[in-house]
Amino acid sequence: MIYHIPWIYLPVRTALAIWHQLTKSEIPELAKASVLMRDRSRVEDTIQAMQRAGPDALQVISDFDMTLSRFAHNGKRCPTTHNILDNDLLINDACKKMIRELLNTYYPIEIDATRTVEEKLPHMVEWWTSVHELLIQQKIRRDLLAQAVKQSSAMLREGYKVFFDQLQEQQVPLLIFSAGLGDILEEVIRQNHVFHPNVHVISNYMDFDQSGVLRAFKGQLIHTFNKREGALLHAAHFRELQERPNVLLLGDSLGDLTMADGVAHTQHALTIGFLNDQVEERKESYVNSYDIVLVKDETMDVPNAILNYITTAPAK
Repeated sequence: MIYHIPWIYLPVRTALAIWHQLTKSEIPELAKASVLMRDRSRVEDTIQAMQRAGPDALQVISDFDMTLSRFAHNGKRCPTTHNILDNDLLINDACKKMIRELLNTYYPIEIDATRTVEEKLPHMVEWWTSVHELLIQQKIRRDLLAQAVKQSSAMLREGYKVFFDQLQEQQVPLLIFSAGLGDILEEVIRQNHVFHPNVHVISNYMDFDQSGVLRAFKGQLIHTFNKREGALLHAAHFRELQERPNVLLLGDSLGDLTMADGVAHTQHALTIGFLNDQVEERKESYVNSYDIVLVKDETMDVPNAILNYITTAPAK
């Protein structure tokens, strides 16, 4: 849609106010109380540039746990892909207790706004490595994973089907880049009937022996704050998408901002961060880092509205 505004006759403030009002009417979801933006004009300019380029120039890169999946529902925390394994089918009570103790020790470090990423890194490696070693000791059976997912309270965010289906219909690649468990992640989206051909997953995958028992984890460990290294290791994936220089990135951690570092020649990038927990302590750092911050928003309303706008041809 093109607006003809006699800018030259309007004071600057008035012109900007009119422009903001027009944009709000096109994507009203950006006016939600849960939405924070450091630089609204830059967000608007980026979205419009991405719309002009169209869906053929777009790729979406997203975290999974607490980004595509819910952080909480009806006041109760929802499980991450690691937490889904907290099931009597898979691990014993002693293992559950040790994993919870590790969570209580390391999660506060992960979200501590007073620590730098460099300070957090060794703690994240210790946490993920310890959990994976405990899981290997449990000799988890591959044939029980689907049942564990089905019995869990894991949920994708409200509006997830529109998100996944819209990307598939527009043939926009979706890269899910997760520090969780790839086997569980895939089962979650499969059971929600949205594991479409355009979805590619980079995550921590289990390595099962010939009898289907967990014996190790494959490849390099991926944790919250080393996704840049993971992105560079999977540069071949990004090279296949070099004709798609526009990136919509979704995450819930400051570490997720590096997920697109494997994209060689980015033209336009828009980052959306879900701020789920410790809001007041982390709000400033999120607003300074992400283009759009969604505060305690368990829906996909804003990403869906932006995607709908980008993938809809502008009116002539």
